[in-house]
Amino acid sequence: MFLQEGSTSGTTLLFILFLCCMTLGTILMCFLSKRNDKGEQESADSSVSLCSSVTSLLKLVITPLLDMRMLLIVPLFAYSGLQQALVWAKFTKDIVKPALGTSGIGGAMAVYGALDAICSLTAGRLTSGLSSISWMVSSGAFLQAIAFIWILLSYSLTGGVHGVVYPLLMAAMLGIGDGVFNTQLNALLGILFKHDTEGAFAQLKVWQSGAIAVVFFLSPRISIQAMLMIMLAALCVSTAGFFFLILRAEKNFPSRATPSS
Repeated sequence: MFLQEGSTSGTTLLFILFLCCMTLGTILMCFLSKRNDKGEQESADSSVSLCSSVTSLLKLVITPLLDMRMLLIVPLFAYSGLQQALVWAKFTKDIVKPALGTSGIGGAMAVYGALDAICSLTAGRLTSGLSSISWMVSSGAFLQAIAFIWILLSYSLTGGVHGVVYPLLMAAMLGIGDGVFNTQLNALLGILFKHDTEGAFAQLKVWQSGAIAVVFFLSPRISIQAMLMIMLAALCVSTAGFFFLILRAEKNFPSRATPSS
């Protein structure tokens, strides 16, 4: 096996493979052609089609950033990626593994995934407009903030039942928060960007993926305490921008912001 514990060569190889796959996918995406309403592929010169595809993709990424509403929610996009990567890269390594061992990581992540799925389903059914999105995002952010502060200020490795329950409880809290962000960000984009859903959801994935990549590249070089402080700062900034966006949307677009029943 080329993946040896304590060696970075295997990790570097995985990153290179990931970057190659991502680059290949991006290049192939440039060759996608638009289809008309009848589902027929538009006929055009291949070089012109490639140029127009690249141009349209660039516009798809850049144009939404000219909208103030998108700029206000971008920090929350990035935070949603950061908190996911924190769980995968640092929480399992520095919290779960010392307490439960390597074999316990699967159980902790099962708890995280189960609560994530349950919360996603529940939050999705409860979503009815900007007001419901606001309180659900607030609840998810509050739970994750409590988990971060708990780990940062008062958590220490203990034995017995508490040593098993605490990491699982933290995993549950983080999973609930992730489930909220997964559903409510999608709902918010569907409400506020009805006429440019492709561009809006592209922004969500771009910023999420970028934040995840940053955490994985930095995780070997930064402690979990420093990462948690960064997460708390990012959470404060992103939620402040989110609530400013909600207030502005409810004031300026009351009829379009909340779907009719």
